[in-house]
Amino acid sequence: MAVHRFAPTSYSNVIGTQPAVLTVASGDTIITTTLDAAGFDHEGAQRAPRGNPMTGPFSVEGAEPGDALIVTIDRMTPNRKTGWTYSPVSQQVVDPRTVADLPKSERFEWSIDAAAGTVRLIGGSARIAGWSFPLTPMIGCFGVAPERGQAISTATSGPYGGNMDYRRFAPEASIAFPVSVAGGLFFLGDGHACQGDGEIVGTGIETSFEIEFTLHLRKNAPGRWPRCETATEIITLASGRPLDQPLQFATTEMIRWIVEDLGVDAVEASHLLGQMVRYDVANVFNPAYCVACRLEKNEITSRMSLRGAP
Repeated sequence: MAVHRFAPTSYSNVIGTQPAVLTVASGDTIITTTLDAAGFDHEGAQRAPRGNPMTGPFSVEGAEPGDALIVTIDRMTPNRKTGWTYSPVSQQVVDPRTVADLPKSERFEWSIDAAAGTVRLIGGSARIAGWSFPLTPMIGCFGVAPERGQAISTATSGPYGGNMDYRRFAPEASIAFPVSVAGGLFFLGDGHACQGDGEIVGTGIETSFEIEFTLHLRKNAPGRWPRCETATEIITLASGRPLDQPLQFATTEMIRWIVEDLGVDAVEASHLLGQMVRYDVANVFNPAYCVACRLEKNEITSRMSLRGAP
């Protein structure tokens, strides 16, 4: 189990079948850096075109279609002292009759204090100047190469992952992606210092990061959509439009997971989900909306034994 330090020199605005920048073994850890969503690095220099430029891809020895690549986010450290967002909220989240009343789009800067664990608004009206929120890093866009040789824009998402913008994809989470090509080919970028559910202003607090993550290979894994495990929950996440489609996909993936790993039948699964399920709207700004389906581990283990997550 080696630790690799990788300094990127090029980036990709698509997730697809590309030559790997580094090949590692299952269980290895990688420490690298990412650009912000507009392509700017830790020095404030633009190193790639805007649109979520990705670091990678990273290949894992022995990964084949039908396996899962499990990514554990070990650490996310902002490597500059500022980030940015936009205002106002997206047209997708308001009554269409009020869209004409929305103010014009405006960019705002935020200061990032990693030592204090806060992000602070710079400027704004007298009422909001200096507003501060907790620093809660998360990865907005990451995943593996999709099937059939596709190269898909980092603006959107699908079964391979991509631009999901889910705020629980944060340090200590482990996310399993279904492998479609040899090596898996894992990409990551679009780090946020803070973001609410839905990414409803079209951004989180966008900034650059040093990120440490560990890759494990699970052979012959049955997942069809990203599956996540945190200290307290298991989560499935799916993408599509309209909003009911990713909800359906995420729920189906959760049923598949608990039936396979808990050995329950469809009726038992329906009782479990019917009383315990929680849903998050992960993203409603991007071309594909994202919905997360969550179950608390302690509620599951109080009733039955969970095996093999994720």
